[in-house]
Amino acid sequence: MKALAAVVMTLSLGLPAAASAASCAWPAWDSYKAAMMSADGRIIDRSSKKLITTSEGQSYGLFFALLANDKPSFERILDWTRNNLAAGDLQANLPAWLWGRSKAGKWQVLDSNNATDSDLWIAYTLLEAGRLWNEPAYSALGQNMLWRSAAQTVRKLPKLGLMMLPGDVGFDTPDGWRLNPSYTPPQLMARFAQLSPVWAELATNQQRLLVEGSPKGFAPDWLVWKAASGWAPDPQNGSAGDYDAIRVYLWVGMLADDAPGRQTLQQHFAPMVTLTQTLGYPPESVDAVTGKYTGKGPAGFSAALLPLLASADSPAYAVQKQRLQQEPLAADAYYNQSLALFGQGWDEQRYRFDKHGQLLPAWTDACEQ
Repeated sequence: MKALAAVVMTLSLGLPAAASAASCAWPAWDSYKAAMMSADGRIIDRSSKKLITTSEGQSYGLFFALLANDKPSFERILDWTRNNLAAGDLQANLPAWLWGRSKAGKWQVLDSNNATDSDLWIAYTLLEAGRLWNEPAYSALGQNMLWRSAAQTVRKLPKLGLMMLPGDVGFDTPDGWRLNPSYTPPQLMARFAQLSPVWAELATNQQRLLVEGSPKGFAPDWLVWKAASGWAPDPQNGSAGDYDAIRVYLWVGMLADDAPGRQTLQQHFAPMVTLTQTLGYPPESVDAVTGKYTGKGPAGFSAALLPLLASADSPAYAVQKQRLQQEPLAADAYYNQSLALFGQGWDEQRYRFDKHGQLLPAWTDACEQ
């Protein structure tokens, strides 16, 4: 009967029984923790000589711990984030985005500005942890973080409407408002829209940013909204899209089949599918304005593109999966491994998002039978 109950629950999630059973253990997450997570819950970026930690790393670690149904790691990561990035109080403070060793040799916050993408991922993961683990305190903290992030970073931009800036400080400039298309994943915005219409408006404007800001179907890392003339390349970074932009294709590829805007977004970014199929690998960088590409993206880019390639039923899907087998990622390559846990975890059907952005991990009930 227990086995039958597990199968019934699996079918209700739309996930195959084999994948659900496999998700009770997640070797990739175990390797990630062993290579990059300290005993007290700090995700360490070992690609940096300074061994920095970012709020992004902490937010991804929390999400992966939830996907793995790993409550002890979740608690350690959350505690470290609270104690070291939020001055001991996530109710009162958004996490600082950068932590590491100062020039004087002290381990401390190096930049106290927040990073909106990390704030949103932490808020989202807390909301979903509260729901999935029946922990109301997580849900309450997630809602508090979400509204604090909105209070500090939402602006009403002329001729565009409500948008979230990438951080509290430094993104309102004389040149316009600097924005990062990868910072507000559609799934997260859909989940937040269940809480308030404000988030639905932000989600609509975010889709406009994704489509209009990527005129040739290639996302930039950064761009600027000008009150008089609309979208423009970022003065600091130009119109190239590479290590930030790769996440746009990842988020769009993971949209639920019946998610609003999925067809529009996946069709809009189909040029990246076509280019990857033509080259045999994802380019490292593509200019969002001209469409010109350079370099060969790392294997982590291949992992990030798996959901979009699979959704497009592209021959490039099998080619990129083979590349990941032939070019294994370094165990301590923080960013590439993070992309891989997102992309390959989705490809292994360890999780899905529903049309409202709710997380559907394969472990729900099945592993506890």
